[in-house]
Amino acid sequence: MQQRSDHSDLSPAVKGFAAHLVAWRNVLLGIGVIIAVLSVEPASRLRFDRSMENMFAEDDPVLIPYRRAKEIFSDDEIALAAYRDPELMTPAGITRVAEATERLSAVPGVGSVLSLSNSPFGTDIIDQSQPLHQSFVELFENYTVSTDRQTTALVCLLKPEADSKVSREETVDQLRAVIDDYPGGVVTGEPAMIVDGFRYLETDSVVLGNTATVLLVITILVSFRSFRWVIVPLATVVFTLLATKALLVLGNFRLTMVSSMLWAIIFVIGISATVHVIIRFREERHAGRSPRDSLYFCAATLALPILWTCLTDAAGFGSLLWAKVGPIRDFGVMMLCGSLIAIVSMCIMIPGLSILGSIDADPRRAWGERGLDFGLGTIIHFINRWPKTIGVFAALVAGTAIYGSRWVQVETDFTKNFRASSPLVRSYQFVERELGGAGVWDIFLPAPAEPDWNFVAKVRRLEERLRTETQVPDEQGLAQEGLTKVFSVVDAIDALNLGSLADNFSVPMLMDQMRGQMPAIMNVLWGQDPGPGAQHYLRIMLRAKERQPSAQKQQLIDEVLRISREEFGSEAQVTGFFVLLTQLINSILRDQWVTFLIASSMIGAMMLFAFRSLPVAMVAMIPNSLPIMIVNGLMGWLGVDVNMGAAMIAAVSMGLSVDSSVHYITEYLDARRSGYGVNEALAMVHQRVGRAVIFSTVALVSGFSALMLSQFIPLVYFGALMGLTMVGGSIGNLVVLPLLLKLVERLFGIRGAAPG
Repeated sequence: MQQRSDHSDLSPAVKGFAAHLVAWRNVLLGIGVIIAVLSVEPASRLRFDRSMENMFAEDDPVLIPYRRAKEIFSDDEIALAAYRDPELMTPAGITRVAEATERLSAVPGVGSVLSLSNSPFGTDIIDQSQPLHQSFVELFENYTVSTDRQTTALVCLLKPEADSKVSREETVDQLRAVIDDYPGGVVTGEPAMIVDGFRYLETDSVVLGNTATVLLVITILVSFRSFRWVIVPLATVVFTLLATKALLVLGNFRLTMVSSMLWAIIFVIGISATVHVIIRFREERHAGRSPRDSLYFCAATLALPILWTCLTDAAGFGSLLWAKVGPIRDFGVMMLCGSLIAIVSMCIMIPGLSILGSIDADPRRAWGERGLDFGLGTIIHFINRWPKTIGVFAALVAGTAIYGSRWVQVETDFTKNFRASSPLVRSYQFVERELGGAGVWDIFLPAPAEPDWNFVAKVRRLEERLRTETQVPDEQGLAQEGLTKVFSVVDAIDALNLGSLADNFSVPMLMDQMRGQMPAIMNVLWGQDPGPGAQHYLRIMLRAKERQPSAQKQQLIDEVLRISREEFGSEAQVTGFFVLLTQLINSILRDQWVTFLIASSMIGAMMLFAFRSLPVAMVAMIPNSLPIMIVNGLMGWLGVDVNMGAAMIAAVSMGLSVDSSVHYITEYLDARRSGYGVNEALAMVHQRVGRAVIFSTVALVSGFSALMLSQFIPLVYFGALMGLTMVGGSIGNLVVLPLLLKLVERLFGIRGAAPG
């Protein structure tokens, strides 16, 4: 039984819109080509934002002390160069340290280098017969020397990038070139992580885009055996990408950590909508219509569904604007623009290209598509025959999977955002193992311009509390020190036994003496607000293990802040890379469900407006919400931690997977309005839309699979989990959605709620 195909029930407005698209197709295509050409130059100027601050909202409280610390203490950015040398504390070993110090100091962009060899005792620091020398070495344990005295670290204090004649990337690369000459040499620190991270992302943006293109071209070519219908979606995607990038440049936006998937996501959006166009165009041609008439009826019947699908995509991405994690929020802006531009792109590019000339005009059936038809028919047959049994089974499977959500954990180690084989991860593992931990952070305290011995005693008491009261459980659950190093100018005074001179010298005099002997470290440990007469500050440098559970890290930070403020009041501040990354991780899980709820609310409102029926709107939402919750639950069952990429899938996949529901429900309502019974309408829609659902899902999974090649693990997660969610959404639309339509028909009866 075939559905009536005269399309007499289409509204005059939709018919008029379709007629204009067909009549003006060549003009629109020409305009599209001109816009694309004009967009090439500005699009090429889109660059990455490499700042740490970009990861947070502009008004995020965690940024206030971080920015103040940068203003107060000179040479605030630190790169740590380290290597292992069993002969470190021998004349030959300390000579190598001195050589490395000199070479690193000569690297452009480096302000100064702190090492064992440029202490006040010089290379004589290795003289074990001098207690003062040994006291000084102990002072710098887990900073410039390991506790076993076989690993050394050279602390490179970098000049502000604005004051340097070279980029931060060049500085880090030259530091690596120097330290590579020493056994097991590594470079770590915030500058190295940012440089390496964005280098991987820039490579990803090219590799992922090209890979997604190839995979999707192959998918379309195999599915429809037509080069023309490969060119049509490809041109649509290229226009969308160029226009989106150009618009972002004009809006002064920059790419962020997750932006390297921009090409892949835009490709997926364009392909998903185009697949429905291809199948409908093929059916109209098979019914005997001319290419022009086929295009007209294709545009008339799909205009509103495609509009709503693009809008739901935009809603899914737009919900990311409420995220606190900067890269996720910025990606939401980019993809919101891309989703809306995709609507324009389809109107401009598809009509002209689809019937331009006569070569390879019609898409063909895929090899084995007859088997697909049989499979779709079998599914709907079982649904119509055993709806209750299938519904109960689906509910049990979904409920069991979702139960695993209670065990979902957040990824705590930021280095796990990169592949284990990368130099960056290996470097951080080295520091974590040999130098007491890769978590580097600070306390800065208000201090008098000329501190006295009472102030020194107060700082000493604070440091003692930090060492003894901040404890965390080890792998066996036993208490251990939470901080592996606490270090300030007061420790230098104690190590050099300068406190014994209290009766003869003031603290400022001793600090001036140390500044003359160790200017680099004094600049790091003592500073003041810019401007004359401004507040002075003392800095306490902390080190902790990076690989700890997020809750444990947060507890440690809270304890340090509490103790500091008990001793020095509310002006005591705790900040640093360790603190920022912990806050970033803690924001991820919150963002996931906040953005999902916002996306669900916006998309639900759209479905209600489109179909003008609350039951139908709910039917559209449920099959696409379940896969998201199931995938999240499976992560809990399998022990897969949530990272930045996983936190985006809920909102984004809701927007993408609901597309098929819109097409399915629209076709179903049309069939019911044409007089078909429930089972007949479902059988007919399952064949037509089900085919498009399968093909678009294959295209979606192919596109997202390109992300598996990324060096940035959150993108790998995003690609894999989005693929799983898209497959789950297809199952939901082909199994759960028909069941829900049957249920709603029985309870409410739906016949005329066409989208509008």
